[in-house]
Amino acid sequence: MQLLLNKNIEHLGRIGEIVTVKPGYARNYLLPMGLAVPVTKANLAQIEKVRERAVAEERQRLESMREFAAKVEQTSVTIEGRANDDGHLFGSVAATQIAHALQEKGITVEAKTIRLDHPIKEIGVYDVVVHLHPEVDATVKVWVVQSKPA
Repeated sequence: MQLLLNKNIEHLGRIGEIVTVKPGYARNYLLPMGLAVPVTKANLAQIEKVRERAVAEERQRLESMREFAAKVEQTSVTIEGRANDDGHLFGSVAATQIAHALQEKGITVEAKTIRLDHPIKEIGVYDVVVHLHPEVDATVKVWVVQSKPA
């Protein structure tokens, strides 16, 4: 079944695209939620106007994300943790701790946008990627240091 998308749908398509989906997916999800409409000349004209507006908004959002990424890249955070003499942490540094440290510096990002291949388990300096937008990533420097004894 061919439908015209009203909204961007991950793994399916972008606004204004004509997509082919199974009838059940169309009847039970896309059409009732208003995410797609049947392909007609009237709908094509209407969606084209919506698409132009969405493209302009996306361009503006992308530019603001690039500015925010530049601000993030100028920031570094320090996270303290208890470690043994070899520098191995008792525990690990996770994305939530990095997000919290960034928030203390005035940069608000969600923990799910922080890309760690694996939790940080040793003292050192790490470059951590923050995924802000499908086209924009920023790298923040994370210093993991030994916590001072109480």
